[in-house]
Amino acid sequence: MSNAWWLAPAREVDENSREQALARQQQLTKPTGSLGQLEAVAVQLAGLQGRVKPSVGKVWIAIFAGDHGVVAEGVSAYPQAVTGQMLHNFIMGGAAISVLARQLSAQLDVVDLGTVSPLNLPGVRHLNLGAGTANFAKGPAMTQAQLEAALAGGRDSVLRAQALGTELFIGGEMGIGNTTAASAVACSLLNCPASLLVGPGTGLDAQGIHHKATVIEQALHLHAEQAGDALGSLRALGGFEMAALVGAYLACAQEGIAVLVDGFICTVAALVAVRVNPSCRPWLFFGHRGAEPGHRHVLESLQAEPLLELGLRLGEGSGAALAVPLLRLACELHNGMATFAEAAVADRPA
Repeated sequence: MSNAWWLAPAREVDENSREQALARQQQLTKPTGSLGQLEAVAVQLAGLQGRVKPSVGKVWIAIFAGDHGVVAEGVSAYPQAVTGQMLHNFIMGGAAISVLARQLSAQLDVVDLGTVSPLNLPGVRHLNLGAGTANFAKGPAMTQAQLEAALAGGRDSVLRAQALGTELFIGGEMGIGNTTAASAVACSLLNCPASLLVGPGTGLDAQGIHHKATVIEQALHLHAEQAGDALGSLRALGGFEMAALVGAYLACAQEGIAVLVDGFICTVAALVAVRVNPSCRPWLFFGHRGAEPGHRHVLESLQAEPLLELGLRLGEGSGAALAVPLLRLACELHNGMATFAEAAVADRPA
């Protein structure tokens, strides 16, 4: 394996800043713990950013796209052409994540790792790793070289984000068939049956879900030697965009940028990242718990407590983007509230 940069340790949490932020929380004019998860988020961000008053004003949203060979097995309700069409929609500003990025004043970075029909869209970074992945029902989804190039594609987006002083990174994904790939990778890593994790994706009926689970079970048998191996499972069963997300999450942790993880596919990528390099885990916040059945199981395996639960299943980074205002308000509350001493309000007796 070439230079395995993804194994380098994550930046350490600044415990001094974290402890000072925790002490500040306990002095603010409110009952201790009364802002619940918002308090914990602000304190964790303080430790990650090395400052008692954290900020998530500068947000970078990277959308990674790729097609999936397993679509040949009839696992999606939509044709593969939609992947490329949505890339155009992202750039033209018509997609949900485009609207959210505008509202959040976030940078939107659109990266095409490899679609069935080669594209040349102004404003999209085309990495051309292949015409989508291979059909993992017949063999490995990607070569080792493709896997490493996709990981590096994610890292490159993070380095561009870092150069602009980004304080919060969101990864999104687009790829018809990617809930199938994500479910397969999660089953391989969690050692659970496909029927437990598989859901409707973009809108399959009960018969379609059953077929999807059957395809995944057969693929898990075919690639059984990769079971439990994070990068092995990703190479055999995953997607280019999932690998880019893994690379991005690991690079963020190494470079010191907090991550807000989106839905099911992104959370499976986070699971892979944590299995590959557990030191990245403190850098990951989780935006929401989605409607896809497997999402709950993967979140539980990561001991993740998402900020929102709105029945979302859109992808694109949309659920994470919707949670950004909560993170910003958590910081504002932490930074802007008066302490008991400043407000001349009586604190509880010691």
